[in-house]
Amino acid sequence: MGDAPPHRKDKTLPLMTTWVSSANDANHPFPLNNLPYGVFSTEGSDPRCGVAIGDMILDVTAAEAEGLISLSDEPLFDLPFWNVLMEEGPAVWAAFRERLTSLLAEGSDEQDKVEPLLIAAAEADLHMPFAVSEYTDFYAGKQHAQNMGAILRGSPDLPANWLHIPIGYNGRASSVVVSGTPIHRPNGQTKAPDADMPSFGPSKRLDIELEMGAIVGTGSDFGQPITVDQADAMIFGYVLLNDWSARDIQGWEYQPLGPFQGKAFGTSISPWIVTAAALESFRTPTPPRDKELLPYLNGSKDGLYDIELEVLMQPEGAETASVIAKTNYSRMYYSAAEQLCHHAIGGCEMNAGDLLGSGTISGPEREEYGSLMELSWAGREPFALETGETRGFIEDGDTLTLRGNARGDGFTIGFGDCTGQILPAVNWPAE
Repeated sequence: MGDAPPHRKDKTLPLMTTWVSSANDANHPFPLNNLPYGVFSTEGSDPRCGVAIGDMILDVTAAEAEGLISLSDEPLFDLPFWNVLMEEGPAVWAAFRERLTSLLAEGSDEQDKVEPLLIAAAEADLHMPFAVSEYTDFYAGKQHAQNMGAILRGSPDLPANWLHIPIGYNGRASSVVVSGTPIHRPNGQTKAPDADMPSFGPSKRLDIELEMGAIVGTGSDFGQPITVDQADAMIFGYVLLNDWSARDIQGWEYQPLGPFQGKAFGTSISPWIVTAAALESFRTPTPPRDKELLPYLNGSKDGLYDIELEVLMQPEGAETASVIAKTNYSRMYYSAAEQLCHHAIGGCEMNAGDLLGSGTISGPEREEYGSLMELSWAGREPFALETGETRGFIEDGDTLTLRGNARGDGFTIGFGDCTGQILPAVNWPAE
């Protein structure tokens, strides 16, 4: 798949064993090394905080109520989102992870107390894992930016500012939904190249964008910039993120102020927050810079992570999904910490629960492109699915799935699928 992405430093820990036997499988996405955070419910119960371990979910809300977890004078897990813990800061994050590890590790003397608090994941429904305060989406994948330039302007040349700043736009927190939430095809204005006037109706060029989402855990003060290293320490964890995009609506509206309705109808995230701590050994450097960045964007740590990513598409009624793209998060040009630093450099206040979309992740080969716009070259070169069907853009009934895994020494750090099915556009105005 083209040139190899930057190689991470070899500092991966081996598999940590647990008395939850399913989590000791080298290919299971939720080993003791991971411990991702989510919100779940079971039949007849309210949503509550949980931690995935193998095929089970530890009811953290119940564990705190029973005194097995005590990190603060006030409850941290009595509300169905993880923002309260985020606001406690890195020291409490580390103490919580250490306590979870001691409770679940093989040989734990508290197994008999914890075991009744495990729920089979197959019996649980998953919900939004955190309350999204604000949502900002970046345009920080170099290959994607070059591809879009070639498609839309006939040249892969980047905008003059692109190699100097991570470009982004403010999105809609209200449109961020958890995996499994159906997405209606959006209505909006579009304009054909040969038309005198725009028309209104359902988008005909519906797309995805394969992204990672960084979650801000601790905020910054209004008016006060932050360094890249401070930004790195503020990041609580990561999710897979699908920035659904209506390319025809976007193409008509985006000049001069950028995306608006072409992006505001839905953004899907995976249901489990994989913590920055779980990904620490997978750090990898950003690529060599085409132009030296200004000093405020320099940090002391490798800013990206070696996370394998793939996109699957399944037409309605098809028995299987087809893998249509594979790439790696390390293909990004700017890291989440650099993006967060730049976001706050003018004094913008960042808050616990802010979500930063990485921008589309694409590699140099066609099979690594992270959007259908690139995979089909704006629909001009449709690609084939394993079912024999072809696609240029998404059709009603299609289900798109993002997957991500970091491969360690005998273990896998997974995120859980980020999935959404496209429903027909709402009939509006109603006849």
